[in-house]
This record gives sequence, C-alpha cells and structure tokens, in this order.
Amino acid sequence: MFNVWDRIGENEFANTVTAALAGLFPDDPPLFMVRTPHGYFGPQVISRNLADSGFSTAPHFETIAPHSRAASARVPAVAYCRGTSLRNEIDARSGIGMGIATSASATGIAE
Repeated sequence: MFNVWDRIGENEFANTVTAALAGLFPDDPPLFMVRTPHGYFGPQVISRNLADSGFSTAPHFETIAPHSRAASARVPAVAYCRGTSLRNEIDARSGIGMGIATSASATGIAE
C-alpha cells in the first residue's frame, strides 16, 4: 500500500502558491510542487511502473479528497515557502527575498 498526491490543480494551496511565485519569477518559476510531490499521479503510469517492477496484480486506486483549513493565509504560505524544498528554489533565484515570496503566496491564498 502506498499513496501519491494528485495533480497540482487538485490542491488549492499548492497550486495558488505556485501561481503566486510564477508571478514573481516569470522567467524561471519555482516548480518544485509541480514536479514533486504533484508530478507522479497518473493511474496508467503508476500501473505500468508497478507491472514493469514485477507486480502481477493490477493496483486498486482510491481517491481521497479532503479539504485543508488554516488559521490564516499566512500559515500555509509559510509552510510551503519555508517548510518544503520549494524554499531552495526560492532562495536560488535572485532579486526576491523569502519574505516577499511568502507574502505574495499568502496574498494569493487569501484571495
């Protein structure tokens, strides 16, 4: 048994943070959340990977769609921008500091 996250469009916080950061870095948007953990979600791909790895039973997929809540828009903005590997991609881009990236993400979530 294992789990994967769905495409980024199914996660409102991650999608909004990614869009906010793309607005700050239009020439080189940080795409960590798109690639990982939201980059491996297709049942056909997963089924093929399991079969190629020697699993003989077809997998069963179950979608669980809970909705997250936060005390404020800033809480998930800080969690994503500073508490995931997205932080490394933000830090690697010059001209915009972590504070601005976090604030833009919080604004996007609040909207």
